[in-house]
Amino acid sequence: MLDEAELKNVPVREYVRFWAEHTGAARVEVVSASDDARLIREALEAGEILPAGEQLYYSRSHVKDTARSEERTFVATNNPADEGVYNNWRPAAEMRPLLEEHMRGASEGKTMYVVPYLMAPPGSPLERYAAGVELTDDRTVVLHMIRMARVGVEYIDNLADPNSFVRAVHVTGDLENLGQGTTEDQRYFVTVADERSILHFGSSYGGNALLGKIAHGLRQAAYDGWVSGQFLAEQFMLLGITDKQTGRRYHICGGFPSASGKTNLAMMLPPDDLGGRYQVDFYGDDIAWLRVDPDDGRIYAINPEFGVFGVAKDTNQVTNPTAMAAVGPGTGTLFTNVAHNELTAEVWWEGRTPQPPADSIGWRDWTGTLISERGPDQAGEAWGHPNSRFTTTLANVPNIAADYTNPKGVPVDAIIFGGRTRDREPLIRAITDPAEGIYDGLTLGAEATFAAEGIEGRLRYDAMSMRPFMSYPEGAYAAHWLKIIGAASEQPIFAHVNWFQRDPEDGHFLWPGYRDNLRPLLWLLQLKNDEATGTQTPVGILPTIEELNLEGCDIATADLERLLTIDIARWRQEIANREEYLAQFGGLPEAIWEAHRRVAAALR
Repeated sequence: MLDEAELKNVPVREYVRFWAEHTGAARVEVVSASDDARLIREALEAGEILPAGEQLYYSRSHVKDTARSEERTFVATNNPADEGVYNNWRPAAEMRPLLEEHMRGASEGKTMYVVPYLMAPPGSPLERYAAGVELTDDRTVVLHMIRMARVGVEYIDNLADPNSFVRAVHVTGDLENLGQGTTEDQRYFVTVADERSILHFGSSYGGNALLGKIAHGLRQAAYDGWVSGQFLAEQFMLLGITDKQTGRRYHICGGFPSASGKTNLAMMLPPDDLGGRYQVDFYGDDIAWLRVDPDDGRIYAINPEFGVFGVAKDTNQVTNPTAMAAVGPGTGTLFTNVAHNELTAEVWWEGRTPQPPADSIGWRDWTGTLISERGPDQAGEAWGHPNSRFTTTLANVPNIAADYTNPKGVPVDAIIFGGRTRDREPLIRAITDPAEGIYDGLTLGAEATFAAEGIEGRLRYDAMSMRPFMSYPEGAYAAHWLKIIGAASEQPIFAHVNWFQRDPEDGHFLWPGYRDNLRPLLWLLQLKNDEATGTQTPVGILPTIEELNLEGCDIATADLERLLTIDIARWRQEIANREEYLAQFGGLPEAIWEAHRRVAAALR
């Protein structure tokens, strides 16, 4: 089979042979992107996926296998010094044999699909960190990988070092009998970072099974970037803004914890009143690799992914018309765990329309239960899973940047962070000192709920939005950030944004959000260009009302004034929480502590 696929890379052949024998796979199949139509046809015939419209498809995962499982996700290395607070570190000598034993014979009777992939545009300066080969016993996983990565033998047959690919092994396991969520849980999702191996057992869902995405694109890449000293791998969105009047082009990347608006921002269109002058281009909504380019000394970013793995819930023509177009007829999109009509081949999810379809005939919810057969006690239950997804290629996004395949990437003008908070964080605050900007990213957080933390209003901190994806210690992570950004001859401006501040009296959102989010970003770029001055506060520079372009924006003056005000008392409380949070990280650079003390002193 390897000969037939013209797979010549000797280390890859040996790796495939070992795991085919070890897992007991009945057959081996090497796939490329050109196999997609055939694999779709086979998956439809086997009932693994269902039609969902013109070149649209639907898959339903096991009811106990619907999301990433951070408590079962580990980073393993051979050096105990790699243990951090959040990376769930384990010794490689313990985890590798454990995973090998779980995987022994676990693919008996199944096909092992060999998926050679590249997590970067071909020719990228970071290409040597981007090649991988995923082995999986699940055909639907292959279909997702073809949409999320560049897939083909050519990406691993011509490596400068034939042995330099990431070895990524996914074995589904017996999903009915893995003890999910119990003390007997047999699932293990392990990145053996210093051996550049990924071993995932016990799932066929998204982030647990598409190993090029999170395991390679974030955890492994972050470790590689640190060890090599060459780049940062971050859970960042990346967009471009063009001023059509001046011809100037800008690029902004940034991190947002879950439910803080990252995908909607990445796919944003300009407000109607600004569309004549400004164009917004999409590069990516989830991962960016950042490096200093030796030619001009600037920070450059690439999106290593080839597609979008987006949350379907609450995606609609108002919140994200770009995404709706990207998953429309003819796009080859795969929907997962939304509601599906087996008679009409339609899909629906909460938030797609204000109300579910009035006629429930033929509709099944994400568990496969007919809506029409639900009992009265189930009437209010969701049709789709809260983490339901769509998988589509970048090329389907209507405002995809013309240069999204540029191997060099794009120069970064601004790095922003944003967490959902009802108070304390203004609409935008710019930070011109790089160490303070990095400090702000390290203390990024979103408001917790009673269920999550038990303390109303206290932030759940999520450094750079990388808390679930850390692969080395936080102190070293901060030092690596200081090193990469510090090496740039022209450093990006930093900022913190918050689209979610609420009125304390009636709870309404103060800022309209969505397409209007372009307005504070335009001010940030003007500030960087010395075309605005803003107002200095202890926690950064805020725009004045006059500096914001509010043409066509429907917002009350009182709301705007509150959005552009700092609550000093609330911030003093926040600084105390930050100090407690940062103290848990060993080896935190003095530059970060100095930044913390500067902000604290300014607030006093």
